[in-house]
Amino acid sequence: MKEIILVKLGEIVLKGLNRKNFEDTLIRSLKRRLAKIGSFHVRAAQSTIYVEPVYDDADMDEAADCVAHIFGIAAFARACSAEKDLEQIKQAACEYLKETMEDAKTFKVESKRSDKKFPYKSPEISAEVGSCLLEAFPHLTVNVHEPDVVVTVEVRDFGAYIRAGLVRGAGGIPIGTGGKAAVLISGGIDSPVASYMMAKRGLELIAVHFASPPYTSVRAEEKVAELLHRVARYTGRIRMFTVPFTEIQEQIRENCHEEYFTIIMRRFMMQISERIARDNGCQALITGESLGQVASQTIGSIACTDAVCTMPVFRPLIGMDKEEIIEISRKIDTFEVSIQPYEDCCTVFTPKHPRTRPVEATVAEEQQKTDCERLIDEAVQNVKLTVIQ
Repeated sequence: MKEIILVKLGEIVLKGLNRKNFEDTLIRSLKRRLAKIGSFHVRAAQSTIYVEPVYDDADMDEAADCVAHIFGIAAFARACSAEKDLEQIKQAACEYLKETMEDAKTFKVESKRSDKKFPYKSPEISAEVGSCLLEAFPHLTVNVHEPDVVVTVEVRDFGAYIRAGLVRGAGGIPIGTGGKAAVLISGGIDSPVASYMMAKRGLELIAVHFASPPYTSVRAEEKVAELLHRVARYTGRIRMFTVPFTEIQEQIRENCHEEYFTIIMRRFMMQISERIARDNGCQALITGESLGQVASQTIGSIACTDAVCTMPVFRPLIGMDKEEIIEISRKIDTFEVSIQPYEDCCTVFTPKHPRTRPVEATVAEEQQKTDCERLIDEAVQNVKLTVIQ
């Protein structure tokens, strides 16, 4: 008896003539991510992707966990495969579902006969498998309305597959089908969530992080790398570009009015990130801003930062409150890392009374008091690349 994983497609099935491109991208993603675990054969048929281990000793627990974190998958299930013979299907159901059925009180059987050459219709398959399970597990009763376990038998072209329920997948669309973007990543709660949300819409990500030693520590940079490592469970590999930002912040402090410190810092960040993004084939920037959360996230402040960009800037959290953002950060396992007490450069030289309604012309004039072009050029030339797996 062989165990496989059945992957169910969601939004991909609505893609019309482009559907095959989305399916092919998802299959490539599955193959690449599963290759770290073992050898698996991956193929698609009838709106289902089959993930079959090549060897019997494959770690199916780890494979299922991997599949659970891949965008483009609506749901999946571990299942056993059997020959398309009713007696073998019944035997396989009793053996494969033994542990599940022993822990249940009620069940029902649903059958799907995609192979119309199979001599039994779906109701007959359900009745036969249900009778066999009742005989093997006499403590069970049938409940077609609210069963503890729904046993599904699928008779398809390649064989028969028996499973107990579906597990919800990561959803979204496959990484790479939406293009490529650069996310400005800090050590806070918001930017890892923004990364996750835009990756879910098919964006391949690179990350841009700003470090200001000695004002920020090596531990702060390691914290960001750990956050990206957790996001990478969903996205796959992320290339992180760490930008030296100390001189820029010191020049802002020495030459600009204090109330504009944060907004000018943000403008530098956007300009540098856009340069890095273009150099790496990106088409957009991503930030974790939420409207009104802090002084640099008012409409006026956001307008001032966007004024220095020519790329689109995606802000998936813009209408969310902090509790909603925290809920997602807990779901993707970044919250506990985000709240570790290692400050990032956004907390360096924070003004006591930041301007919340800045005028772009005035901000631009203040920024020109620094050696803008040289600072941006040197920052881009001295980035450090770290590959997060």
